[in-house]
Order: sequence, then C-alpha cells, then structure tokens
Amino acid sequence: MKKNAFYAQSGGVTAVINATAGAVIETARRHRDRIGRVYAGRNGILGALEEDLIDVGRERAASLRALAHTPGGAFGSARYKLKGLEENRAEYERLIEVFEAHNIGYFFYNGGNDSMDTAHKVSQLSSRLGHPITCIGIPKTVDNDLPLTDNCPGFGSVAKYVAVSTLEAAMDVRSMSRTSTKVFILEVMGRHAGWIAAAGGLAGDGSAGQPPQIILFPEVAFDERAFLERVERTVARDDWCVIVASEGARYADGRFLADAGTRDAFGHVQLGGVGSMLADLVRRELGLKYHYAIADYLQRSARHIASQVDVDQARAVGRAAVELAVAGENAVMPTIERTSDRPYRWRIGRAPLARVANREKTLPKRFITRDGFGITAAARRYLQPLIRGEAYPPYRDGLPRYVTLENRAVPKRLG
Repeated sequence: MKKNAFYAQSGGVTAVINATAGAVIETARRHRDRIGRVYAGRNGILGALEEDLIDVGRERAASLRALAHTPGGAFGSARYKLKGLEENRAEYERLIEVFEAHNIGYFFYNGGNDSMDTAHKVSQLSSRLGHPITCIGIPKTVDNDLPLTDNCPGFGSVAKYVAVSTLEAAMDVRSMSRTSTKVFILEVMGRHAGWIAAAGGLAGDGSAGQPPQIILFPEVAFDERAFLERVERTVARDDWCVIVASEGARYADGRFLADAGTRDAFGHVQLGGVGSMLADLVRRELGLKYHYAIADYLQRSARHIASQVDVDQARAVGRAAVELAVAGENAVMPTIERTSDRPYRWRIGRAPLARVANREKTLPKRFITRDGFGITAAARRYLQPLIRGEAYPPYRDGLPRYVTLENRAVPKRLG
C-alpha cells in the first residue's frame, strides 16, 4: 500500500526554505505510484507530536508555486530537539503512533545540525517501535555549518544580503565621516562559525580602504587591544571604519562577547548585542562617533534580494530528497558538491545522517587572513559564486507578492 509523506521545517527559517518545500511537494506528486498524500507539520516536528498535520493537497496550485519566492516558514517551524530513546521513550512512541495512524512512511525533515540528528534517530528507532519510516534530512541553515556539503541552502541569500548591506552602509559612512560617524558596526548571525561574517568581506576587494576594514569571527579569539589599535589605525588612514562582527565572537577563554544569559529550546546560548558592546568600547576607549546595526531576522528573511544560485540549490535538494526516498535510500541527506569554481559548477550528492548529525563545519583557517581581521583570496573564490544571480519575487504596488497558505488541518485520529 502507498505510504503518505510528512514534511516539516525546523529551526530558524531562511529566505529559500519554502522553495525547498515547494520542490518536495512537486516531486512527491510526480511519484503518485509510491507516495500517497503529502502532509506538513504545523510548527515543525511539534505538528507530528501533537497530531497537528496540514493537508498540503488542499492548497491552491498557484499558492504552492508561489512558495518558490516566499520567505519564512510556510507551515511554521520550531526549535525542538528530541532526546534519546532512553531519555524520553514516550516522545518517540507518540511520534510513531501519529505516523502509523496517518499511514506515513516517508519523513522529510528540513533543517540544520540538530534536525539531522532528529531525522537520524527516527530512522534508527522507528523499526524498533514497529513502524519503519524512510527518513531523509534536507539541509537548511543560514549558518552554513553542516558538514559534508559544500554549502547549505539559505546561506547564499544571507551572504548576499550581508555583502550588499556592508557595501551600502560603507558608502554612507564614508560620505559623512569628515564631520559625523567614524565607525559603523554590523552585527550578523553565526554562533560558532563565521561564514556569514566572512560574506561581509565581499563588499570590498580586500585592499586598503575597502570595506569592511575589520571582520570579527568566532574562530578567532577576540583581543580587545588589537581590535582597538586596528580601529584607531584605520580611522587615521581612511577617516572611517566599517566592522562586520559575528554574534558568536568570543574571548580566548571561550566566553561570548555578548551573552543574553538565556538558552533556546535546543540548549543554545541566546546571543545578540555584540554590536552595541563593541560600539560602547569604541566610544569609551577611542572617543569616536559610531553607529551600529543588528541584521538579525532581516538577513535571513530578505527574499527580495535572494541569490539565484541559492534558490536553485534549495529546490534541487528538495527534489533530490524525494528521489532518494523513492529509490529506497534511508537516513541520508542530499548534499551540494562543488565541481568547479570558475566557471562555478555543482551537482547533488548524498551523505549519511550519522556523519552529519550534531557536527559543525567552521570557517577554515585558510579563509581568514593572518591578522585575523579579513578574508583571503581562497574565501572569495568559495563565497562569490554563492551570491550570484538575482531571483526577484513578483511585485505589486511596490511590495513583493508573497503567499500565505491556508494550512488546513488533517482530521485527527488519535486522542
């Protein structure tokens, strides 16, 4: 008997995660001989645990097509990490109970490191609990820190937004520096990996006087004295200084520069505030006028300036996930394999979830300049192809035409 498919979005959303969702749905419908109905989890994996499923088949075809250019998470996402079977067996039993009640045999989990761990656990434990599930992890993370894939869908568009924002802000600061702001700081995402901060380096060519003059990476221990000296020298030379700072910047002892003191549902320290902390340091120690901005959600939701390469890859991994499932693969994740930098070429590969789950890919040392404040030519060769191409959404009355799905619920069969 044909099995139904369950798709869920997990963790922080991106400008292109819905493009992946649309590709999963389209491809599943091309395999009606193997896949029955396609359901989505309302608010990610919580939709399965709470038997709050969405019937994707009841959406208008035009709305599903519009997912390709709509940001956010169309079905709702969640930061929720399943514990091990020994720690919380009831949670897994409930998950399998819901899957069994709705004849779900395919589980597509679209997320980052923790999500790949969940998909891997479900693939391992579902057979032990009496209802085997084909589990395919689908890569998504703006942090670009999943291993075994050249890059992650969602990152290219964030990188483009940060590079463009750095360039434009630098033009503003430079034009006013004689009588106004001397230092501008852009705080970007990146807990343990500096990929997004590195993308800011694309705003210039790396030569003297090109923005950003300083990048702060989580991979390089923050040295307050060296930082202040660099800012002071830069302002003396250029009359202005643009800094891109990762929210995960930390001291040599591992402490984050800015720690909000709370943790999210994945157990991660909530970050944010490094921009204001650095700005205060510049004011206090150097007496320079400053401004700072926190890209925050803007960087990951900016679909209006998405990278075409990113959109193409987001759709490609969605299609590949379904193709892998119907081909009999299980506990794997489609990957992006780079075959050439110039011209840029890539293809889809695959990796076992066991080798992806709970592992992070940080920025290589060869991508960071020796002084620790910039990116190398090797980093530029890696980053530049990922931000290429413009994938503008349709506009009406000056605003993007995004879609909000009806998300009609599937009738419950359990208590």
